[in-house]
Amino acid sequence: MMTDIIVLCFTLAISLCFWIISIAISTSSGMTQPVSPWRWLFSVLVPLVITSRAFKKKSLDFGGCLGALLVGFILTLANMSFLAALFAFFITSSKLTRWNGELKKRFDSEYKAGGQRNWIQVFCNGGVPTELALLYMIEVGPGEMAVDFRTQYTASWMCLSLLGALACSTGDTWASEVAPVLSKSQPRLITTWKEVPAGTNGGVTIIGLVASLLGGATVGTAYFISQLLLVSDLPSAAPQWPLVVYGAAAGLLGSLLDSLMGAVMQYSGYDETTGKVVNFQSPKVKWICGKAILDNNGVNLFSSVLIALIFPGLAWAVWPVR
Repeated sequence: MMTDIIVLCFTLAISLCFWIISIAISTSSGMTQPVSPWRWLFSVLVPLVITSRAFKKKSLDFGGCLGALLVGFILTLANMSFLAALFAFFITSSKLTRWNGELKKRFDSEYKAGGQRNWIQVFCNGGVPTELALLYMIEVGPGEMAVDFRTQYTASWMCLSLLGALACSTGDTWASEVAPVLSKSQPRLITTWKEVPAGTNGGVTIIGLVASLLGGATVGTAYFISQLLLVSDLPSAAPQWPLVVYGAAAGLLGSLLDSLMGAVMQYSGYDETTGKVVNFQSPKVKWICGKAILDNNGVNLFSSVLIALIFPGLAWAVWPVR
């Protein structure tokens, strides 16, 4: 109980300092509105609670907690819809990673109990959204807004870039965690369509593709619901329901892009001594596909960057107007 009180007091002190700094900056510049103390408090307290629980459940190690705390703080401060999308990604991915862990150990040589993530994994999944959230605050300031290319072209582009990056990461994670458990058939290598062992980088299944679609749609739905609850000018803005479709498409195509890069730029080999797919070369490892150019974190980062760059342009071309 005493620890909770100390943490709460510490959080209040931090949020108060942030508020005073924002007032000083807005007063000196005369160009920006200060962020309310309640928003500062919410932006500090909510990520702190979520990362603390994740650390206790071993979903994150200490470095991962610090990285997730920074990512959560910036996204929450920028836009509550960003927080909703990030929350949907993190909670669902963490639960699916722990799901049927004993089965996944049989073929995944790098599986960790609880799916514990470190700061590198947090950066590769959350680095792009964090940068986009910072750019969003520079463009329009902290606050929620409708995605509408007519009135806020640049900000809408950044919102969809961020959503696309998170949907891409979610789709890839859902496919990786669901397919090995539910799929009854061997995965097929995306470049040759030949059957490969479970756990091979670039291997895809129908179950995995459906899971990536649903994962992206889940993030898009979380963003859409938060828009309905928090944005006041929706009646005059462009329709927001395409956010769900956008998230689903980004999840599916992001997962396919991740698989393609994995098949080409990640080494996959079959270790005959353990009967598992590994990512390193050895005399007892039989090559399956790929070259040792990137690791899994690098592939995740580059695929999310590409989706964030390309997908908003496609959405702008077809986004409905009121």
